[in-house]
Order: sequence, then structure tokens, then C-alpha cells
Amino acid sequence: MAEILIVEDELSIGEFVEINLKMAHHNVTRVTNAEDAITLINGGRQFDVALLDIMLPGMNGIYLCEHIRKHNESMGIIMVSAKSQEYDKVTCLSVGADDYITKPFGIQELLARVESLLRRLNRGSTPAASEEVLQSGPFVLDLKSRVLYKNKQMIDLTSVEFSIMELFFRNKDTALVREKILEGVWGENYYGDVKIVDVNIRRLRIKIEEDPSNPQHIVTIWGYGYRWSV
Repeated sequence: MAEILIVEDELSIGEFVEINLKMAHHNVTRVTNAEDAITLINGGRQFDVALLDIMLPGMNGIYLCEHIRKHNESMGIIMVSAKSQEYDKVTCLSVGADDYITKPFGIQELLARVESLLRRLNRGSTPAASEEVLQSGPFVLDLKSRVLYKNKQMIDLTSVEFSIMELFFRNKDTALVREKILEGVWGENYYGDVKIVDVNIRRLRIKIEEDPSNPQHIVTIWGYGYRWSV
């Protein structure tokens, strides 16, 4: 059972999603604008996943996503929008969203994405005692606290970013095709576009590379995917 926040101003859609998430045995809180969502979060309410509509009255969902990410790297965020253009998807993912789903959507697809994200959030929460950290050069990945360190300096990662780094650490110097990263992090039944891999790699490079435009650790294998190198 997870705590889920819905931010959706269309009453029929909000109620429909809320009912189905509750039927899937989740606790659900629904609000109709970003300001009410911020009040809840700033007031100490803890949510595992937030479903944010982009076109909200007042502050839109993209700014809300940015606000959440500045204060909480661990909350799962799925953007919901009637827009299907690649630019809109990339924008949402670039500001910290974990996933993006386009209206109209089937409830089974939405539930599958929520469950997939929850699995990623919970992955590695109870690692074996013999493997609580992974090390690669100056980088240390703490599997218990789900934190990355570079030269003993902590780097905050989202759940998705952490999972990508874990996949890299376990496959050092191995060229990973984008589809392999997608399956390894988002799951084999993920509905979305492989573009989500590229956007998250771009965010990771900004966080860990000395010069993100000339990456030394997350190396692009053109026409194929990426390789982790230290």
C-alpha cells in the first residue's frame, strides 16, 4: 500500500483515477491545484508517488514538479498531460519527473506505471548485509541509504537516477544498449519511450561529470547506448 497524491483539476478524471488507485489498495489524496499540493507537502505530508497534471490553474504541473524535486529527490513523480509532443515529455523529464503518460490513457496502463515506479522506489531498500555499498573509482553507491558519493561528497539522486547508477556500477566498462537500460530500470513491461533513458542520462551527467558536455564517466556509444567508465 502506497501513499499517492493526485493533482488534477478535471473532476471526472481525478475521481476516476482516485477510485481505481483505491481499488488497487493505495491510500490516495486528491487536490485540484499545485498550491494545495505544496501546502500538503510543506506541511509534512509524505507521499510515495505524485501524479501531476501539467495544465493546472495557477502554477502548472511542471513548476510543481520542479518545486517537489528541490525538496524531495525520493518521491516518485508521474506527469499526466493531453500533450504528446516529444518536447513536452523531455521538458517534464528534465525537471525531475520519473515518467510521463498522455491523456487519454487506459487505467491498466496507469496502474502498471504506478506499480513499476513503486518497485523502483523500493528496490534495494533491504540489501544483503554483505553488499551494502558498491564502489567504482571515486564513486561510492550506498545501497542502504540510496545515496551516491563522489570523492566522499554526497550527490542527491532521484530513484530512477539511482537505479541507473546501480546498473552502471554492476556493468562497468560494458556497452549497454538503451533498451537494456530501459528494461533494467523501468522493467520489461514499461509502456513508455526509450527517450526517457537519454533524458535521465543528461541529468546524471550534470550531477556527476566535471564537464557534462564532455563526459568521462557516462560515455555515449553512438547509435547504441552508454558505457560506464572510471
